[in-house]
Amino acid sequence: MTAPPVADAGGPSVRAAADAIYRNESRRIFATLVRLLGDFDLAEEALHDAFRAALEQWPAQGVPANPRAWLVSAGRFKAIDGIRRRARFEGWDEAAAEAIADPALAWDQRDPDAEALEDDRLRLVFTCCHPALPPDAQVALTLREVCGLATEAIAAAFLLPAPTIAQRIVRAKARIREAGIPYQVPVVAELPERLDVVLRVVYLVFNEGYAASSGAVLTRPDLSGEAIRLGRLLVELLPEPEAIGLLALMLLHESRRAARTTAEGEMVLLEEQDRRLWNPALIGEGSALVERALRSRRFGPYTLQAAIAAVHAEAADPAATDWAQIAGLYDVLLRAEPSPVVALNRAVAIAMRDGPGTGLALIDELLAPGELADYHLAHAARADLCRRLGRTAEARAAYERALSLARQAPERQFLLRRLAALPPAKDSS
Repeated sequence: MTAPPVADAGGPSVRAAADAIYRNESRRIFATLVRLLGDFDLAEEALHDAFRAALEQWPAQGVPANPRAWLVSAGRFKAIDGIRRRARFEGWDEAAAEAIADPALAWDQRDPDAEALEDDRLRLVFTCCHPALPPDAQVALTLREVCGLATEAIAAAFLLPAPTIAQRIVRAKARIREAGIPYQVPVVAELPERLDVVLRVVYLVFNEGYAASSGAVLTRPDLSGEAIRLGRLLVELLPEPEAIGLLALMLLHESRRAARTTAEGEMVLLEEQDRRLWNPALIGEGSALVERALRSRRFGPYTLQAAIAAVHAEAADPAATDWAQIAGLYDVLLRAEPSPVVALNRAVAIAMRDGPGTGLALIDELLAPGELADYHLAHAARADLCRRLGRTAEARAAYERALSLARQAPERQFLLRRLAALPPAKDSS
């Protein structure tokens, strides 16, 4: 039954409402439809059918008081009708439609024993991150199905062609169907071993929202907000130190969002940000979570990164930053998770502690093996240290290399400004 309308009938206003609901609720609706229908592609088709029905019916009836419930119900019944039609004309199994039509599967039914485990998007995350799927497929499928990220954007994040990512997603869905992977949160005994992959995926989703891999804007608040929401659910579900540490890390980074760009969308470096714009509530919550995770003494890389972010958050101004503590935390992080990117961040921290010459020597050592050759931030960091040392020609070359690799418009604009600000080429080195 359609809920009483709460908006006046009318084409443009209804269309605007439907567009807003699609932006804010479509992935939640999709997750519930996957649970009810048991198939990704069927759920996607049902989602679009439901919104099509809304655009046909809401102008006359008005927008329902609970549009999400209306859309889930409409999508489910559209799918049932479709399966029954195919059963009659294409030889499909009509029992599938009858199973989906079972009233026990109504969207708002909840298992009273499952409590927080019943969140549909959390179910969807664990399904997409099932160990039967290759790790890269888990990430791609989660970004596509849980967050609704376009295949092209996922491909940009992976530095791979879009058709490769599309094939990866198709194969992952086929594997879920063929292996009968259940759409459910694992039982409590299985959760710890499954958590690492889920945390990695949630962090990648957050990163795409916090610093978009490409495009005209620096951030995508919808993605980072979704990652934080999933992080909160994971902490409620399984309050392991690394889940707590990841949530802390995301909150502390998110606290700086308002200061990271100008009103025109231009990027602002951490040292130049107006710290009055930082969100004190998120900083307080994130810092408390860091302390909670550290007290467990069972923490890992996410907690260590969160601890570094907390040190930055504690500094009232850039000069007050405790770079010695940050460099020490990077030492521990590099032992816990050796990687060229962590080593690069450590080198930048050491440059802030010991001077640009020391940091530049470390970065040159990291660039020599070639692993960071195509990482634009490595060349941007080298350029900045050369600039500080007055090595203008080297700074210009490094900025140009970083610019050739950067795909995000605000980063490219920032690098162009830095290039333009360099003095004329007259290098004595």
